[in-house]
Amino acid sequence: MPQSNMDEWRGEVREWLATLLEPRPAGATSGHGAADLAVFHNLPDDEERRLLDRCRAYQRARHDAGYQALTLPRENGGPGLTAAHAAVFAEEESAFDVPPSTELISVTVRLVAMSVSLFGTPEQRETHARAFLRTDLLACQLFSEPGAGSDLAALRTRARRDGEHWVIDGQKVWTSGAQFADHGLLLARTDPDVVKQAGITAFLVPMDSPGVEIRPIRQMSGGASFNEVFLSGVRVPDALRVGRPGQGWEVANATLAFERTASGSGNRRKGGTFDDVLALARSLHRTGDPLVRQHLADLYVRGALRAATVERAARASAAGGRPGPEASLTKLMASELLTRTGQVAAELMGARIAADTGEPGTFAWTEHLLGAPGYRLAGGTDQIQRNLIGERVLRLPGEPRVDRVPFSELSGN
Repeated sequence: MPQSNMDEWRGEVREWLATLLEPRPAGATSGHGAADLAVFHNLPDDEERRLLDRCRAYQRARHDAGYQALTLPRENGGPGLTAAHAAVFAEEESAFDVPPSTELISVTVRLVAMSVSLFGTPEQRETHARAFLRTDLLACQLFSEPGAGSDLAALRTRARRDGEHWVIDGQKVWTSGAQFADHGLLLARTDPDVVKQAGITAFLVPMDSPGVEIRPIRQMSGGASFNEVFLSGVRVPDALRVGRPGQGWEVANATLAFERTASGSGNRRKGGTFDDVLALARSLHRTGDPLVRQHLADLYVRGALRAATVERAARASAAGGRPGPEASLTKLMASELLTRTGQVAAELMGARIAADTGEPGTFAWTEHLLGAPGYRLAGGTDQIQRNLIGERVLRLPGEPRVDRVPFSELSGN
């Protein structure tokens, strides 16, 4: 698109946002309350529902105005614009007071909706993908299991065909927002007699189905935003199968790539930022310390490099294309930045971070410190990201594989 047309489109976006939202107040990115510094939401259910309602109202307005999933091709239900349009929209949106998003909203709109749009049938795109993009329906992600986290292909949840239904038995874990979700995008093993990646199928499971049990997991930060999900004889119509039988690993890889892109570049605030650390250093009168200044400069540079990498990846993406292994770069940089941010804040405060003295912006950092380690696991561990970067981006020799045999022949199966 010529620059003049892009500038005109930018103006239309800004005008639309102004009719719906208030401008972001100066300094709004530097809040110091516990909720502002939390990496994962730690809200009571009633507050979480109110936040979801606010988010959904904005997502519906954005969808109806034609600004949702901008790079999704028209044949898949999107406007079919370029990654440059998405970057422009994100830039303009950042100037307004957008309702803070949640993990469930991000999973619904940026992961499940996109995967169903790419792999679903025309009927699924019409009845489910559009509803997910508009957040009329909410969806969680039923991938990880107690024995299949980083090695997701080792999952043991089974689905067997029974006429026009599939009967699913198994357990999932670390599921964000399962208690509020209408559906879950689930991976199950449908053929144990082929290599583990080839025998997996994806399904959309209604979360109110008989046999689905959701149990919250209490986190060390005090919240319970994750859940275990148990499935016992859950019957799912074949019409809710996403992709072909055995295509689940392809669906999973695309979904995880979307997740890494969302984790690395999402507009939802996650934990403390450089501005928060700088404000903390100023409040403690530490900005004159040469070592502190060095730490602050390092943090600033890390943040600038991540932002530049995110922008470069967005502009290099083909319109509507699936995110590639390059998404691992932005995810890895985001998790490392969160970790380093917490470390610098802790070094500045010393013992203040361990006890609530009533001083603003001190003890609240525990929300960041206790949440950041989980972000190094979400969407694939840091080690997995480095493997992906090494093998798929740098084209280094792959690690030796010893599991290229039928899943049923692997030890323990």
